[in-house]
Amino acid sequence: MQLRSGKVPRDAVHHPLFARCYARVSVAAETRMGMGRIRGRLLDGLSGRVIEIGAGNGLNFAHYPRAVAEVVAIEPERRLRHLAVEAALRAEVPVDVVPGAAEALPVKSEGFDAAVVSLVLCSVRDVPRALAELRRVLRPGGEVRFFEHGRGGGRAMTFTQHALDRTVWPMLSGGCHVAREPVRALRDAGFELGPYRQVLMPEEGPRLPSSYCVLGTAWRPAGG
Repeated sequence: MQLRSGKVPRDAVHHPLFARCYARVSVAAETRMGMGRIRGRLLDGLSGRVIEIGAGNGLNFAHYPRAVAEVVAIEPERRLRHLAVEAALRAEVPVDVVPGAAEALPVKSEGFDAAVVSLVLCSVRDVPRALAELRRVLRPGGEVRFFEHGRGGGRAMTFTQHALDRTVWPMLSGGCHVAREPVRALRDAGFELGPYRQVLMPEEGPRLPSSYCVLGTAWRPAGG
């Protein structure tokens, strides 16, 4: 992996209590909420060099197809990063877990064939800057695979989502926001949107402020 010049904080994010909770809940969600199937769909068909932003505890790693030559997984939170390193050792493709922030990716420009963002745009501090960095590190024509949650439901739900974002939700959920609009953010950042679909998580059961997800593909334009 080629690092950019300049220093990147080793712990750009520090949410130890949330990290412990997330590590437990996310593992349970693999089967109970069908997240394992979603991860399989998200990563199916990828190849070449891939950068994954906000890798968490590394649950995506087991789903990368063998055509992937290398995954560089960026994770800013120390505890989750340690778990991701353990997951990388079990992966069937080479995975290098690296500290860093989405807004200042510690890699050179145009070095990746594809990028993966999975439940991460909700929590980055500066979404436009993070997506500008994502565009920078992708080669022209490079692919983005995304699975994100955001604003959805009727008027009452969106009101609730915005109210939560202004008050307790980010503090309790490691900086997460439930009313962001990932598809619009990708489009505004200059990506070309491919097919995407709405997904409810969980598919059955009560609709939560975090239930409204989108799974899809985008590209860095081939011309720039």
